Amino acid sequence: MKFNATSRSDKGTSASRRLRHAGRVPGIVYGGNADPVSIELDHNEIFHALRKEEFHASILDIQLDGKAGGQVLLRAVQWHPYKQQVQHVDFQRIDASHSITTKVPLHFINGETSPAVKLSGQIISHVVTELEVTCLPANLPQFIQVDLAMLVGGANVYLSDVTMPKGVVHTFKGPENELVLAAALSKPGADVADAAAADGEAETPAE
Repeated sequence: MKFNATSRSDKGTSASRRLRHAGRVPGIVYGGNADPVSIELDHNEIFHALRKEEFHASILDIQLDGKAGGQVLLRAVQWHPYKQQVQHVDFQRIDASHSITTKVPLHFINGETSPAVKLSGQIISHVVTELEVTCLPANLPQFIQVDLAMLVGGANVYLSDVTMPKGVVHTFKGPENELVLAAALSKPGADVADAAAADGEAETPAE
């Protein structure tokens, strides 16, 4: 995915304010073996790009001053406190030979046709919607798919149930059975914590 940027020499709060008034957004590109570069972007272009999921979880090709500027990864976005206005954007240069760590969205599929919904009439709650992973840039997935086709009533999906793409590992350090990715709740409005607690009680042997 490509986006356009222009180098800028004026820095500081006043310069950034002038850019925003002119419909531009200040930003920076850092990392790698090169010095940080201050950039500016068209507000409308970057605003619409930020609304696309793949812009947040993909290796991006930056067109800097009309030329190929290498590959980068979106690292931070600052928004106006109450306006739909982008204030600043940070990008990190990517080295194809070095691993990166970033967050990738989870896509849940087949939930509506799962036994939990079709047979038990339960509601599926997505407790986690993204997962931090480490991989080489070439292996970075735009999303990780979680298939709920076999989810039965009262069952939970844990991190250990998620199939990671080839060359991708998650960074979660705790036990894999502690992170609930999706839970089938017994009734509308039921609390996820209650479902997790009930699941834990079911796994605890009677004294």
